[in-house]
Amino acid sequence: MRFLRALAATAFAAHAAALAIGGKRMNVERESDGLQDIVTYDEHSLLVYGERVFVFSGEFHPYRLPVPDLWLDVFQKVKALGFNVVSFYVHWALLEGEPGKYLADGVFAFEPFFAAAQEAGIYLIARPGPYINAESSGGGFPGWLQRVKGQLRTRAPDYLAATDNYVANIGSAIAKAQITNGGPVILVQPENEYSGSDGPVTGGFPDPVYFAYVKKQLRDAGIIVPFINNDAWAQGLFAPGEVVNGTTEGDVDIYGHDSYPLGFDCANPYTWPTGNLPTYFHATHEEQSPSTFYSLNEFQGGSFDPWGGLGFDQCAVLLNMEFERVFYKNDFAAGAALLNLYMIFGGTNWGNLGHSGGYTSYDYGSPITENRELHREKFSELKLEGNFLKVSPAYLTASVGTGVTGTYTSSTSLFTTPLFGNGSATNFYIVRHSDYQTQVAASYKLNVATSQGSVSIPQLGGSLTLSGRDSKWHVTDYDLGGTNLLYSSAEIFTWKKFDDKTVLVVYGGPGEQHELAVVSTSSAKTVEGDGVTTKSTNGTAILNWQTSTTRRVVQVGSLLVYILDRNSAYNYWVPDFVRTDTWGAYTSTVGKTTSVIVEAGYLVRSVYIQGTALHIDGDLNATVPIKVIGAPASTKDLHFNSLKLSFTTDPVTGEWSSTLPYTAPDISLPDLSTLDWKYVDNLPEISSSYDDSAWTAADHTTTDNSVWKLQTPTSLFSSDYGYHTGVLIYRGHFTATGAETTLKISTQGGSAFGSSVWLNSTYIGSWTGIDASSAWNSTYTLPNLVSGKDYVFTVLVDNNGLDENWVVGAEQMKDPRGILNYSLDGHSQSDITWKLTGNLGGEQYIDKVRGPLNEGGLYAERQGWTQPYPPNHNWVSGSPEQGISTAGVAFYQADFKLDLPDNYDIPLTFNFGNTTINGATADYRAQLWINGYQFGKYINNVGPQAEFPVPEGILDYHGQNWLAIEIWAQQASGAHLTNFSLGTGTVAWTSKPRPSLSPRPSYSKRPGAY
Repeated sequence: MRFLRALAATAFAAHAAALAIGGKRMNVERESDGLQDIVTYDEHSLLVYGERVFVFSGEFHPYRLPVPDLWLDVFQKVKALGFNVVSFYVHWALLEGEPGKYLADGVFAFEPFFAAAQEAGIYLIARPGPYINAESSGGGFPGWLQRVKGQLRTRAPDYLAATDNYVANIGSAIAKAQITNGGPVILVQPENEYSGSDGPVTGGFPDPVYFAYVKKQLRDAGIIVPFINNDAWAQGLFAPGEVVNGTTEGDVDIYGHDSYPLGFDCANPYTWPTGNLPTYFHATHEEQSPSTFYSLNEFQGGSFDPWGGLGFDQCAVLLNMEFERVFYKNDFAAGAALLNLYMIFGGTNWGNLGHSGGYTSYDYGSPITENRELHREKFSELKLEGNFLKVSPAYLTASVGTGVTGTYTSSTSLFTTPLFGNGSATNFYIVRHSDYQTQVAASYKLNVATSQGSVSIPQLGGSLTLSGRDSKWHVTDYDLGGTNLLYSSAEIFTWKKFDDKTVLVVYGGPGEQHELAVVSTSSAKTVEGDGVTTKSTNGTAILNWQTSTTRRVVQVGSLLVYILDRNSAYNYWVPDFVRTDTWGAYTSTVGKTTSVIVEAGYLVRSVYIQGTALHIDGDLNATVPIKVIGAPASTKDLHFNSLKLSFTTDPVTGEWSSTLPYTAPDISLPDLSTLDWKYVDNLPEISSSYDDSAWTAADHTTTDNSVWKLQTPTSLFSSDYGYHTGVLIYRGHFTATGAETTLKISTQGGSAFGSSVWLNSTYIGSWTGIDASSAWNSTYTLPNLVSGKDYVFTVLVDNNGLDENWVVGAEQMKDPRGILNYSLDGHSQSDITWKLTGNLGGEQYIDKVRGPLNEGGLYAERQGWTQPYPPNHNWVSGSPEQGISTAGVAFYQADFKLDLPDNYDIPLTFNFGNTTINGATADYRAQLWINGYQFGKYINNVGPQAEFPVPEGILDYHGQNWLAIEIWAQQASGAHLTNFSLGTGTVAWTSKPRPSLSPRPSYSKRPGAY
């Protein structure tokens, strides 16, 4: 016991010393170069309207959900986590597909995105690039940048000039949405992960002149909120005051960096690598950017998964709730005051917008799934953490103490980081396993100093438990609106002050013992449940309990302590009332934003008062109890969505209790196999009568690509001719000598790409693709050719997206797509005259609604037949499950009606079954089209994706829909789909209004289509 007291005394002395010197420096908050005074900051935190804000943010890209009316749904789900910010990238390639012509309307407009964020009360961090990475095609760069001679992401004049139009336009749109103009944008990030280089770089690397140019572009566009940086790792690049090449002109206002500590190995989801917990964060930040708060502008929220991977469900396991408990609390132990999780909602790489390293889904293993479901436990764990920080303002000015093994605990296997109050009596202690990988629980006592003296917790006997792969917040002298929570080993979900009482909600893991103490002259009294041991001593009420699935409520004076197990806490929500002042729907300082605490199941979106009625809006997927804690005194009726509820009122707590009834809707979905399918040949180019006179002649004797040298007499790089997306088709004309036996051809289309070759109408062979190869050298045996006869090679190359350009100087975005080289027996290369095509019009793309990347070069796409009302009257019948019996490309089209019930959120998914032929996996690839939007690329022999969510708004849930499937058979025996079906995800009764349909212009004959 003497030893424990000595440890506690040492801890208290350290705390007292920290208080004596004031902890961290207290600097006056600064503006962004004096341009505005609404968003300011110091070394502790961001301030908005002078109030400190913990920035808990999630990444969400509007371009990956092309239904503007669903953006509010995502924002509300992020808000429900206790978050207050969303960070978003902008994909340049979608907005300036044609050089000099910026187009951002319809599904690409930003004004609805900004408005939805504002309605939900979510601030925005804008990240417009111009380079974003983001597993996007070209890293966000439009394909025509392959023709820029200068190095990308450098001071090269032609590159800088190429960015000017885009940045001026997107910068202006963001500027109008800044908080200074009443909008939600509070921070802007110039460039992205400008952190690494390879080889000689124009202007050197890092180049402050280049970075200053990017900043000035945004300032010239009207950006006046602070700039943040996003270093790819903690190297301090362009931190305030950082001298780079003799100048600070590239420095940002607020320095931040990335971290993805568990990497991207979804194949081993239960393995946490040794040594990957970042324990250097705080010390490194104090060295690199002590004048700004600690900002993690991208921290791991999930993982990308490559072609041939194991699927995003395994990524969600790797980065699950245990990861969140250990790694996010480690961030807080480092004093992070801005934490942005990448991703909070991933979405879909529809319409070819992704890079070649990933497939259609961008689910990312995120807390909110691709089809906007909340069934992953990591969402609920995040909600616990987000709501705790939302009500713990003392954290923002706390001083990070020295983390130690033992000392604060009786276990030498545990590591504790203290965060000492700085201008506040509150202290925080974050306890984790020294071996963060361990799955073995540890028992311990917590030894801490409090305002009432040193204590060893639990005082009433027993011990605390830290389960494997877990980490906990413990607090001392925590302010509950005037009531002092002397200490708590149980973690705090939230607390609220309601009229004449204060409510505290705490929770613990299964089977854990916990204890808390409240400074109060009142005795503790259990008012619900049992099993809580209480003791009053020296003006302190102590509560001790074993976690149970049965809720307990204990009253201490005017304080009500709700004691939950963690799984029960998952069902609690803390919606805020919208205010009538400047803050509106945004969350402000504790005590200024009013809320209620609600137990209600799947989702609570919002709360409001109408007359004397309290309205709670949300989603429900099962019949559950509803309890409302802290209903305003002015209310006497309760509504959930459209339903008025009868309820009982607890005479002690004032809590309202009722039941939310859920009725599963009748859902009738079409059987896709029975639709009236129509078929048309999607490769007429191999017909002997096909005329390619309207095609683009591959006649450039030099390439505009500054990195790749030509190995052919004329360039066959598709981007030299304005084709940057989807399937590319080449036709090579030659006259035979009769001696030809083999064709050697090198093609490139990115990871998992494929290619196929025909000689006239004869199938020669295919490269069927593997995830590891972005290019391939193929040798094909030719049939006997007739001397003097004219022949045509038709070559299909699948472009799976352009490579990113993360490393400055490597110029990987300029990796060409198409044919790199070829040779034909007995011929010089110049004996073959080539033509090529991609999407109709190339950079002068036809479909301005669905954007410049949506369509590729296959015949039906060039004609526009993927759109509603195609001219199919004379097409023959044919089903994709019947397929074709030879190598080729088939186009199948059908329409179907949906009549789904209103007031339900019904996620729909198109499912492909794996196809085998004679016991072997069939070699084919397919594209899924819904109402003209390409919403799936399925590669049967590569995988892993076989389920393709399509959101309401792309699908008309109350009308007719047009479905198309393209099957590219890469084997002589042909190909067909197997078990192609439409299914549902989690069906929820919802307050979410029916989304408007995204624009979907119908087919009309395209002038010049070939």
